[in-house]
Amino acid sequence: MSDLLMLVAAEAAHGAGAEHAEPAIAGVLNATVIVSISMLVLVGIMLWKKVPALIGSMLDGKIAAIRAQLDEASDLRKEAEALRAEYQGKLAALDGEAAAIRERAEQEASLVVAKAKEDAAALVARRQRMAEDRIAAAERSAIAEVRDTATRAAVAAAQQLIVDGHNAAADKPLVEKAIADIEKI
Repeated sequence: MSDLLMLVAAEAAHGAGAEHAEPAIAGVLNATVIVSISMLVLVGIMLWKKVPALIGSMLDGKIAAIRAQLDEASDLRKEAEALRAEYQGKLAALDGEAAAIRERAEQEASLVVAKAKEDAAALVARRQRMAEDRIAAAERSAIAEVRDTATRAAVAAAQQLIVDGHNAAADKPLVEKAIADIEKI
């Protein structure tokens, strides 16, 4: 900062009494006038070559391109919203279908459980009948065996009694009577 102050002070001391001269052409055309004329010539050339119309048409083209992109974006948004609504509808339908499937599965499961209970009860009843039939068959067999054994014992006892109580002399009148009965027939 001190360097800056020294520079300003030196300028003030050096140029304090003298004015410097501005460059000029023919005494009237100084730098400001020359720059102004140059600008007017430049603007004139730009108007003569129709640069503003060219710039306007380029801007109009850009505006049209941006408008087309906005329209396309709007169309894409509408399509996306339609797809979203469609998929939400499908999702709702799938939720309803899933609930229906779950309900059917629960009903089928309850039917299967009821059928299994019926089958188990029928199996128990059938096995009970089979056991009862086996017991009844075993009882009949035992009764038949007891009768058979009793009959054999009675026959054996009767044979023994007959053998003990009858001899050849006692059997002769019985044999003759049996033969006589046969001859009558």
